[in-house]
Amino acid sequence: MMCDDAGLLLHAYLDDELDAADSAAMARHLSECSACKARYETYAIMQKALSEPTLYRRAPDALRAQWTTPPAASTVVPLPVRRRAPVAWAAAAGFAAAVLLSVPAWLHWMPTRGTGDAIVAQAISGHVRSLQGEHLMDVVSTDQHTVKPWFEGKLDFSPRVKDLAGEGFPLVGGRLDALEGHSVAALVYKRRLHVINLFQWPAEGGSVPQATTQEHGYTVIRWTGDGMHYVVISDVNEADLKQFALAFQNEANPLMSR
Repeated sequence: MMCDDAGLLLHAYLDDELDAADSAAMARHLSECSACKARYETYAIMQKALSEPTLYRRAPDALRAQWTTPPAASTVVPLPVRRRAPVAWAAAAGFAAAVLLSVPAWLHWMPTRGTGDAIVAQAISGHVRSLQGEHLMDVVSTDQHTVKPWFEGKLDFSPRVKDLAGEGFPLVGGRLDALEGHSVAALVYKRRLHVINLFQWPAEGGSVPQATTQEHGYTVIRWTGDGMHYVVISDVNEADLKQFALAFQNEANPLMSR
């Protein structure tokens, strides 16, 4: 484990929110790295200090009375109510539900200056959504011969699934997702503690070279080749993600690596 990875997990480790594997990795790193251990001890002291009961005070009785005393009754003259058509109410309810169910909602409000920007925004939204709860994988396996057949009958195309563990990007599973109005295959890879999502769906026309975009701390690389659209996203550094994209393309096109 590197110090950058330990820094991301430090608070979760302090709150005992990590799984057994990550907890063991953190404990091992803290026993070997004096700098991270010092940070951990500082946070532990701060956490203990903030939990002291002496920091909390009971609200004065006068203030509590204001919270609990009902306001004096007053005469309110009702204003005429303008009835809204049922269709308008349904549209408003649908819009509110869409905003509330978006995860996170701000991603759906990002400006889209063109098709490429829309794909980037949707890829970031899909990536973040996949990290919430149990949304990351529908099939969990490091074996490409298990992940690839899982998609049969669920999509109208056969995704390309590659094992890149030898390149430092192990396959960990996959799921169904949606991007730009298409049902897509989402392959999930790891780079140390970072998650990499690779979306793919059929494309018409020739190849399109790689385009790299960085938004909100994420790097998105998209390209078209072999009759497929590819969009890969992660919070790993740009060099690592470009290495992943190159490794996947070389595996998908053996002639490229000769």
